Amino acid sequence: MSDFDLSSVSALGLDVETGLSFTGGRDRYLSALQRYYKSYEANREKVEAALSSSDIENYTILVHALKSNSKMIGAGELGSLFEELEMAGKAGDIAKINAVHPTAIAGYEALHEKLTPIGEMEQVQAAGEISGAEAKETAEALLTALDDFDDELSAKLATKLSGYPFRITQKSRLKEATEYISDFMYDEAAEIIREIMPAIE
Repeated sequence: MSDFDLSSVSALGLDVETGLSFTGGRDRYLSALQRYYKSYEANREKVEAALSSSDIENYTILVHALKSNSKMIGAGELGSLFEELEMAGKAGDIAKINAVHPTAIAGYEALHEKLTPIGEMEQVQAAGEISGAEAKETAEALLTALDDFDDELSAKLATKLSGYPFRITQKSRLKEATEYISDFMYDEAAEIIREIMPAIE
């Protein structure tokens, strides 16, 4: 997919340069766009259910993820709307949530529709990118290696795990874990790996 014309993505109103900088390259960016498209139905269902049941704690967690994912693909304006909802959720500002939520969801739906041609084309697998199943196995193996104080294997597995398309927050945390491994701080690294594992889908 290295010959895919990204100008068609720019035409959707996405900031391609931002998307490329967050994801690390053309194929990884296209893969992220496809995952964003395919996760729409489940994410929308979860966020609507949380709001309708007044589960503001879970709602805040969900819109935080949507904020990160939107910004990662270059949908800055939509990401900012989800960030407003996240801040409102943390503040318990139900009125603000009710005011902004419809606009954010409408924008999310519109972007999903625009992404249909990319979302429905053959899945892009970027070089070095690993699947969710492989990432879970790698993370488990990494925890074992850390428990065994095996710095060489731990570093190798952490590098492999970085091939999973984590959101921005988890990517940053994995980098921290890798630095801990290089400093032989295995318990601290293991704590971070356990923290980010639930984000693997």
